[in-house]
Amino acid sequence: MSIDIRHLSFSYGPLLALQDINLTLQEGRFNALLGPNGAGKSTLFALLTRLYALQSGEITIAGHSIARHPAQVMRKLGVVFQQSTLDLDLTVAQNLYYHAALHGMSKRQAQPRITEELARFDLSERRQEKVRNLNGGHRRRVEIARALLHKPSILLLDEPSVGLDPATRESLNQHIRQLCEAEQLTALWATHLMEEIQNDDPVSILFKGRMLASDRASELCQQYQCADISSVFRSLTGVTP
Repeated sequence: MSIDIRHLSFSYGPLLALQDINLTLQEGRFNALLGPNGAGKSTLFALLTRLYALQSGEITIAGHSIARHPAQVMRKLGVVFQQSTLDLDLTVAQNLYYHAALHGMSKRQAQPRITEELARFDLSERRQEKVRNLNGGHRRRVEIARALLHKPSILLLDEPSVGLDPATRESLNQHIRQLCEAEQLTALWATHLMEEIQNDDPVSILFKGRMLASDRASELCQQYQCADISSVFRSLTGVTP
């Protein structure tokens, strides 16, 4: 199950935020979307999650058109937005039960899934803690656990490591990679941090609303005769990351 984007453009009035974007995610892989702040990453995520309506172009998710079959599409998606959407005054478990209910899961259905995901993310002992008492890394793990409750085939993560310390950031990145390998989950990880990308990752470079390149990181390095993805980015954009 994957995402296929064709000739996608989007404007905020006269401001063109995305221009003729074409992108296909590799199924069951950690896919990186690399771009600085203002590149259009969050606009793309808003279109993928139907927060914004399509203006032009086509998005197909898990074989379904997002415009023609929105309900089928949303059942396949798990989403972690850049800004936290957890209720700080609810416990970890209450946040997860509420999200499960939004997906039509009964409490009986949700209970084992919540137990499973909390255990996966080493959060079982935090179950009854209020979210406001958790540190940034634990909050992010709760958000990812929440996004996986309904067993999506595709996980979207918009700058999920923002505000985290380097060790927590690396741990979170590795955890998502393990999920992709173990569960055949297709992930789209949006970032502006070069160190979050590995040589074997499918990576797409978005800059000022345009998709400049899309291939495995190692292939891009070879194509542009660069030592690393940071140098590729600099070669394509003229900007030092």
